[in-house]
Amino acid sequence: MTPATLRMRLAEIAAEPPIDEPIFGDEILAGLDKPAVPAAVLVPVVMGAEPSILLTKRTSHLAKHAGQISFPGGRIDPEDSGPEAAALREAHEEIGLEPRFVEVLGRLTDHVTGTGYRITPVLAVLPAALTYQLSAHEVEAIFELPMRVVLDPDAPRRQRQHVRGVWREYWVWPHPDHFIWGATAAILVQLAKRLREGSG
Repeated sequence: MTPATLRMRLAEIAAEPPIDEPIFGDEILAGLDKPAVPAAVLVPVVMGAEPSILLTKRTSHLAKHAGQISFPGGRIDPEDSGPEAAALREAHEEIGLEPRFVEVLGRLTDHVTGTGYRITPVLAVLPAALTYQLSAHEVEAIFELPMRVVLDPDAPRRQRQHVRGVWREYWVWPHPDHFIWGATAAILVQLAKRLREGSG
């Protein structure tokens, strides 16, 4: 898929209204006992010669999801006007991404996690070769997952793990240096499926 074709397909996806019913993460074994906390992440597509998805690695000392791979984002604060504002604010706080460089396209379907968050993925495009300033407290590193990997239907795989007497399954994306799983991997699977739906 060429950058121009990808850009057109992303715009088509953004124009489609997101599904009201959220996607529930594989780690949810039973119903949540309280309402999920609203959160938002920025799903940034870097439009370089070879497009890619920008991802972050969280620092190891954080209280939640330490060391995990994630999109820039977090909970929606009362002063945020909505998921888009929250995702842009968090991206600026975490990696120094200036909102003026971000073209917000639209939303993907919400994803509910076993840790009690209802995440709204905000799809956006960024120019290549931006300079980022990482929050020393929150982000250990940033890296890019090539879009050719995202578009490969054979790239993500299901992995099983025995946790507290129960088998859990979740998506994992291949990367030579990072373990991409959980909600981040599931949102990438959702985006990949949506992109491929219109590529035939």
